[in-house]
Amino acid sequence: MADRSTIFALSSGRPPAAIAVVRISGPQARLALERLTGRVPQPRQAALLRVHEPASGEVIDEALALWFPAPASETGEDVAELQLHGGHAVIAAVLKALSAVEGCRMAEPGEFTRRAFANGKLDLTAVEGLGDLIAAETAAQRRQAFRQLKGLIGDRAESWRQRLIEALALVEARIDFSDEADVPEDLIAPAAKIACELRNEIAAALVDRGRGERLRDGLIVAIAGPPNAGKSTLLNRLARREAAIVSPFPGTTRDVIEVHLDLDGYPVTVLDTAGIRDSAEPVEQEGVRRARARAAEADLVLWVIDLSVAGPVAANLPRLKSDAPQWLVENKIDLLPDRTRSRAIGTSCQQGKNNEFQFALSISAERGEGLDALFGALVAFARDYFAAGETALVTRARHRRALEETVAALDRGLAESESNAVREELIAEELRHASSALGRLTGRVDVEDVLDKIFREFCIGK
Repeated sequence: MADRSTIFALSSGRPPAAIAVVRISGPQARLALERLTGRVPQPRQAALLRVHEPASGEVIDEALALWFPAPASETGEDVAELQLHGGHAVIAAVLKALSAVEGCRMAEPGEFTRRAFANGKLDLTAVEGLGDLIAAETAAQRRQAFRQLKGLIGDRAESWRQRLIEALALVEARIDFSDEADVPEDLIAPAAKIACELRNEIAAALVDRGRGERLRDGLIVAIAGPPNAGKSTLLNRLARREAAIVSPFPGTTRDVIEVHLDLDGYPVTVLDTAGIRDSAEPVEQEGVRRARARAAEADLVLWVIDLSVAGPVAANLPRLKSDAPQWLVENKIDLLPDRTRSRAIGTSCQQGKNNEFQFALSISAERGEGLDALFGALVAFARDYFAAGETALVTRARHRRALEETVAALDRGLAESESNAVREELIAEELRHASSALGRLTGRVDVEDVLDKIFREFCIGK
């Protein structure tokens, strides 16, 4: 790396805490550890040492010190670690002492991980997996992120790239040594066979309907319907807090309200939208427009009606222009006469022509009746939806773009190999394009434009 300074930072949580971990990485890490503790412990063996202020010799704290010489460290550089008591004053004194050591400075966000990437300890997909692991809010997100950190897509992409290089070598041998007697005449066919196999493997990885990305971002469930149907009350019930204002007056919800939930281990974003109706009021018109737009982009729509007003399932209920499943939620059953409340909760409806509702449930969002059935149905939907998402190779839009570019280059190369007048130079160029796209996926080539964005999302000390 061009920057050879030694960096340090608090790598544990915000103080005060029981333990605070301060990490140091770079060529001056050994000197910094000696200045503060008086000696360097054996590599990868913890030692209980007193931490001093170098100038005055004053004891700051007693801490566990660890030493990881390069290259066998997390960053690939010399790394030292101090496990201190986690008080504000202790941490401040240690960071001040480290800043006085020549060549040492505070780390920037993500700089430890960036040095690990620069020194070949992590590829770019593993870096992204680490970032996702830190940001994971649900068990499913955690499992997916850990697999990416451990090379779920990175190892596969590197294997694909090596096979592409093998195919490219065959084509280039045909180009460069065509006049040599010991070079076989037909090297294009075996190269095309490798390219075809790779193309099909990569294309198969892309046919996952984006569920890997969706698991990372969360399932989108939109609550839609006419005004005063109880949409905001239902949102508050699902969120288990007062996330939306509830009012008996139509048009209270003007904008889309988002609530992020952990739905039995699956990430779900629930949208409370404005009541959909015709209105002459400009602000409400904009709210209805946004409601329709967001609901149309959702993965599942809960169409909520006031059953005490609308009556049982009606054939003329409005529909949204959406390809997502739409469930009918008949709310306010507590307002019905007792004799009409015997209708089973959780009755299914067959999805048919004209975008009929796939499922119907009767609830009282106000009193909580039927919400267990609705919650269970949502969990089952999320489980089925994400069934293939947790093992999906592709978890970011960047991954998908790189793989789509690879497939497109292979398609062009294969088309050229099957033409009447085969031009080896064009086949080789397309194979290079494909290899370069895979290289950008793992960070081997031409990724400076994405590095800053990725590492900016990390916290200081990581």
